[in-house]
Amino acid sequence: MTPQSSFLPKLFRTTAFKLSFAYLVTFAVFAFVILGYVAWNATKVLDSQIIDTIEAEITGLAEQYRLAGIRRLVAIVDRRSRQPGASLYLVTNFQGERIAGNVGSLPPGTLNEAGQKEVTYARLDEDAREHSAIVRVYILPGGFRLLVGRDVDERVRIREIIGRAFGLSLLLICVLGCLGGWFVARRVLKRVDDMTAMTETIMAGNLDGRLQIAGTGDELDRLAQHLNAMLDRIGELMAGLTEVSNNIAHDLKTPLTRLRNRADEALRGARSAEELRASLEAVIEESDNLIRVFNALLMIARLEAGHQSEGMADFDAAEVARGVADMYEPVAEEAGTELKVEVEPGLPVHGSRELLGQAVANLVDNAIKYGTEGGRPAAAPVTVRARKDDDTVIITVGDRGPGIPVDERDRVLGRFVRLEEARSRPGFGLGLSIAAAVARLHGGTLKLNDNQPGLEVQLCIPARAAGSA
Repeated sequence: MTPQSSFLPKLFRTTAFKLSFAYLVTFAVFAFVILGYVAWNATKVLDSQIIDTIEAEITGLAEQYRLAGIRRLVAIVDRRSRQPGASLYLVTNFQGERIAGNVGSLPPGTLNEAGQKEVTYARLDEDAREHSAIVRVYILPGGFRLLVGRDVDERVRIREIIGRAFGLSLLLICVLGCLGGWFVARRVLKRVDDMTAMTETIMAGNLDGRLQIAGTGDELDRLAQHLNAMLDRIGELMAGLTEVSNNIAHDLKTPLTRLRNRADEALRGARSAEELRASLEAVIEESDNLIRVFNALLMIARLEAGHQSEGMADFDAAEVARGVADMYEPVAEEAGTELKVEVEPGLPVHGSRELLGQAVANLVDNAIKYGTEGGRPAAAPVTVRARKDDDTVIITVGDRGPGIPVDERDRVLGRFVRLEEARSRPGFGLGLSIAAAVARLHGGTLKLNDNQPGLEVQLCIPARAAGSA
């Protein structure tokens, strides 16, 4: 099968061609109706003009008969009958015998009744070929009949002209419509084929490929933009998956190795039940740490998948912030750092109280853990603030520690990402990841700012409007 022969069936199956064909049929029907109406209206106007002319002539001829009698009427009709044109005249006696006029024959009974009618006739000066005419029969005093009419061959010619115009117009519409449909469908099909080829390349493993955008702003451009955005997101997820895999290999290898070594040491070196028990307790503690890590990973996965969106309710974020601060005050005192709380009352939000509390707790725990300078407690306290800014509730946790460089702030929101200076301290690099995932679940964002010195983390989520359900 040649490429051209395979292209045409595919072209005919395209939505663009089908729509073009539907528009063509619809336009042809409308054109047929409009031209038909024009033809009917033109015929009606022509008939009306003919009738008006006939009425005017018969009124004038009847007036001549009334003033001067039959001789004057016959003379006028005879003179007018000799003039070329489409006008018809006939004067007969009461027996129907022709006295003057240019009408040779009429259907029987035409002159018996007065009034307007459309009849067939034959002219006196021609052969027996029949014509159509609109006539008006008028019965004069004395029994004479006067017939005045007009040939309607003009109406037939007008219909023929309109018919030819309609046929040519319809043919032109069909030709131009088919060409336009072919052009539009071919253009659309080419863009779809280009998109298909690119998607096949992407499915083959080239995740850097993107759909071409023509810049016209049409629906195909919008589709390409959304697909490209989806591909960007998939690329980010794949990069994050690779980074998570690498981080798991590095960060979990140490505790797993330590867990194995302690278990091996307990088997080989324990001399008493007490030593064996201490070794087993250390193994259990290390196992609990690993379980917490995997629970955190599972929580992040569920948050990013939106599975935790069920069971959300309205609550006061101010109460959550105060509760977390109260819980971490003893921890801050033990670390030698003051925990300062500034929370505005009444901060209504819609979401999960437990998840928001977990996110704030992670931020406070990080601030207490890393908010030191040179390993000594920071001079300034760790601050927890909560306020409302327009339609956003902002929970801020700040410290006076070493902070995070600007170029690292996006990266540290990933899983298992820990800066080099933080690797000497306990942790797995999941606190900020959980907080960011909680913010996204609530339709908000997590921002890392410079606290000059130190780090300021802002958890921004939409406030619930007053009176909303």
